[in-house]
Amino acid sequence: MAFLATLMESHVRFKAVDLPAADEFTLHILAAVAQKEATAISTRTRDALAAKKARGFQLGTPANLTQVSRDKALDSLQRNAQQSLANRQAAQLAGLLRANGMSLRAIAARLNESGYRTRRGKTFHPMGVQRLLPEAGRAFF
Repeated sequence: MAFLATLMESHVRFKAVDLPAADEFTLHILAAVAQKEATAISTRTRDALAAKKARGFQLGTPANLTQVSRDKALDSLQRNAQQSLANRQAAQLAGLLRANGMSLRAIAARLNESGYRTRRGKTFHPMGVQRLLPEAGRAFF
């Protein structure tokens, strides 16, 4: 809807190939109806999945995730975390705190209190701290 409105406001002349006789009014109405239906589909899907989950069904197929793919995903997460400058600085502090016996939860709290954020600007959680630490640092949590 927003794209179509922007295009129309730019005074670019165009024709809808699948509806060449449509004027701006018709296109606005059709775009609004399409947007409303997309929102309704999303809501119905979300509600249906929540209802299925409430009935005890497991969503997704965990069997599709082999140990190799899980390891690959973990390696990717760790590599991304370690390549971020802010995370490298946070990792140094986390390593020192871990060496002094602090738990992952306590380290996450300290990093957050000190203003550190993940590479996506989020607060640290114990799992994020675990990903920052080298392999040896994760052996005792």
